[in-house]
Amino acid sequence: MYEEIPDDIAVNFYGTMVRIREFELAVADLFARGMIPGFMHTYVGEEAVATGVCANLRIEDKITSTHRGHGHLIAKGGQFDLMMAELFSKGTGYNKGKGGSMHIAEPDLGHLGANAIVGAGLALINGASLTAQYLGTDHVGVCFFGDGASNEGIFHESLNLASVWNLPTIFVCENNGYGESTPQRQHQKITDIAVRGAAYDIPAEIIDGDDVGAVYLATKAAVERARKGGGPTLLECKTHRWRGHHEADVQDYRPSEELKNIEHFDPIIRWRGVLLERGVSKETLEAIDARVTLELDEAIKFAKSSPEPDLSEALTDIITPQTEEN
Repeated sequence: MYEEIPDDIAVNFYGTMVRIREFELAVADLFARGMIPGFMHTYVGEEAVATGVCANLRIEDKITSTHRGHGHLIAKGGQFDLMMAELFSKGTGYNKGKGGSMHIAEPDLGHLGANAIVGAGLALINGASLTAQYLGTDHVGVCFFGDGASNEGIFHESLNLASVWNLPTIFVCENNGYGESTPQRQHQKITDIAVRGAAYDIPAEIIDGDDVGAVYLATKAAVERARKGGGPTLLECKTHRWRGHHEADVQDYRPSEELKNIEHFDPIIRWRGVLLERGVSKETLEAIDARVTLELDEAIKFAKSSPEPDLSEALTDIITPQTEEN
């Protein structure tokens, strides 16, 4: 099934997923100890989606993210140290400590930002895709969003516009089965969000979002089609959110049996098994694990030792309305 995925790319999948998992577990621990301010929404369990999608993208390709966005930035090439400093609200962070977890961004990597507004990235990515189309490049735009966002009006408006203008946009629904604390079955009559693509004449596909190889191959086809002028695609990646909607969420709304068996869907363990069957050595994978641990330790030290943003910059980097002079 994965024969067309080269060994080096397949191994890189493992490395990216481990980087996301370990970063998120560390962040959850640091947040619990009061070292990171604000709210924290972790991506634990969903690593295969960002990894498989972004492995098909170039730096010039744009993505929009969500409130659960650390994994997207890591998969797009984000650095642990600058990300950790941002979450610590330090001046050395990607956004000088002013964005934090839910607004972290790095345009130089094609990452247009996490967003606390549900579904906001759906419209923003169409702007990026329209730019690519207008300039005659073969760049694409990718929007990550959740099952809850597919009920927002902006979802329907954005898919309609992408279809009408034949934009090179890939809409990636990370369907973890819950819109915050509401099960999908209670906020939608449909079982598969992908069926909504038909209303806008957009090709759509349902994917096992815990299988990084499947996500990669489906995205590869969508990206290749978009680069050639074939228009948008809707990909529904069915995945599993291991932790609460945010780190203060005890998940008492989820069946105990569901939580008890959640690690059965572990995308990292599944892909590790695939790699071992392909002949990749345990030593190779263990070396990756060790490098990630070292990188994370250094990032935490960097964040802790970094300076707070200077008060003199409190009003910089802020867009304010311009008043017309008389």
